[in-house]
Formats: sequence, C-alpha cells, structure tokens
Amino acid sequence: MKIIFVNERGGVSRSFNFGGLSKALLGLCLLGLPVGALWLGANLPVAESDVFDARAVKAWNKALRKQQEQIGEADREAREQLTALTVKLAEMQARLTRLDALGERLTTIAKLDEGEFQFGSVPAVGGPEDPGIAGASELPYQPPQFLEVIGDLSDQIEDRQMQLSTLESLMARRQLQDEQFIAGRPISRGWMSSRYGYRTDPFSGRRSWHKGVDFAGKNGSDVVSVAAGVVTWAEDRYGYGQLVEINHGNGYTTRYGHNSELKVKLGDVVKKGQVIALMGSSGRSTGPHVHFEVYKNNRPVDPATYIRRTGR
Repeated sequence: MKIIFVNERGGVSRSFNFGGLSKALLGLCLLGLPVGALWLGANLPVAESDVFDARAVKAWNKALRKQQEQIGEADREAREQLTALTVKLAEMQARLTRLDALGERLTTIAKLDEGEFQFGSVPAVGGPEDPGIAGASELPYQPPQFLEVIGDLSDQIEDRQMQLSTLESLMARRQLQDEQFIAGRPISRGWMSSRYGYRTDPFSGRRSWHKGVDFAGKNGSDVVSVAAGVVTWAEDRYGYGQLVEINHGNGYTTRYGHNSELKVKLGDVVKKGQVIALMGSSGRSTGPHVHFEVYKNNRPVDPATYIRRTGR
C-alpha cells in the first residue's frame, strides 16, 4: 500500500509504502475511532440537556402527586356531600310523610269531599314536552338520579304545603262561620220562663208584646254568648237593667238583659260560649233571669229558632 502527500506551495510530494503489518495497524486505528467515541460519550459528565430532562421529570412527578392529592380531596368532599344529600333526602321523606298524615287527618276532620285533597297520591301534573333543542328527542342534560328524587320530593312537599294552606284557609273560614253561627241557649243552667210574642205583662197585667225570651235561673249563674262577635253595648239601659249587646256580623245582633254583673266591656271581641255576664234581676224584672233577644237586620225575630239549633 502506497500513500503520497503533496505540498501545495512547492509542489513537492512524498510517498510512503506500507507493508502488510502497517496495513493491519492502520485498519485497527480506523476501526477504534468510533468505539472510542462511544466509550467517551458514555463516561463523560452529564450534559446540560440531560440535567434539564431530569429536573422536568421530577417536576412532573411532583405535579402528578399534587393532582392525585387534589383528586383524593375532591373524592372525599363528594362523598361527604353525597352523605349530606342522603340525610337531607331522608328528612324530606319524613317531612312529606308527616304532611300527608296531617293533611289526611285535617281532611277527615273538616269532612271535605273525597278527592278534593288527596295527600296520599303524587300531585297531578302535565303539559307538552319541550325537548329543549329543535329536532332533539331527548333533553340535552340528564341530571343524576338522586337529584331527580330530591326534585320530585321538593315538588311533592310544595304541593302538600299548598294544599294545607288552602285547607287551613277553608277551615279558618268555616270555623269563623261556625263561631258566628247563632245557636244554643244563653245560659249554662236554667229554664225558659217566658216565650217570644204576646203575653200578659207581669207589672201592668195588660196584654203586651214580648220581643225576646226569658230564661230563669239561679242568681249569679253564667250568661254566655250564643255566637262570636263584638260587644256594642255593655252598661245599664232603660228597661233592660245591665245589658250586653253583641254584633255577630251578617246583620245579626243579640241582647242579654237584667244581669247582676257584666264580664265584658264595649269593644271586646267575644267567642262562642264565652261568659259575658252573671244572671241577675236588674232593670224591669221580677226575679233572677236573662232576657234574650235576637235581631236580624235591626228587626227582632223569634229567638226560639236559633235556640233549637245544634250548631254546625
């Protein structure tokens, strides 16, 4: 093997001849160059790019652990919220049961028509379905099942509350009507001693008109209101002695005369059956009794019709 080196300036050239041994050594050197380069690359200090990659991996691992912790915390919060919702759901179901029981009891007590208030059934609802998106067959969002249950319970409770509110109004109005309904006797003990209409006057002996009824009894016994109302007179009045007059509304007024003591005063609101006076013999009277009158639209009517009533 022969190698020639040429000088660029002088044009002088040199040549070298290699024998077999020289050829072997030269080939070995050429083959050893890449192997040496690989060895150096494996044993040289870590490059800056390798350091950056290690730091990035460490940062990613740290971020991943943080995200895992956040996921665990979110999972715990979700479980706690689900537990709270479950407890709330149980409370709402218990509340609904109580409302249903109360509603059915009140409906029975009020003697309402069957079917008017149905507390044991699901509220009746309806209306055309709106898909929400034109051409869509289903709603774009389907809530979780437990949210649907809570929503249904909320609707049922709201419906029951509306029914109970209406029922309460009806019962209050009916109770007020019952309270204002004139019925019964104005005494707790005693007997009817004189009826409504013409009679012989006990003082003059002449035939005269008696526009009320008399109930005789023990002096000082209770005189009670036959209906709820407002006291429009509570003092002495000519012929009546100590008189109580009560306006019951709807054109009705009652009077209670000859009392020994008054238990109410002008402007008082009285209830049905409330003691308003004590029986006596004040005014134009021959003995302990109560003179009872009923007025309808400012005209006296026979109290017997209202005395025989048993109430609503």
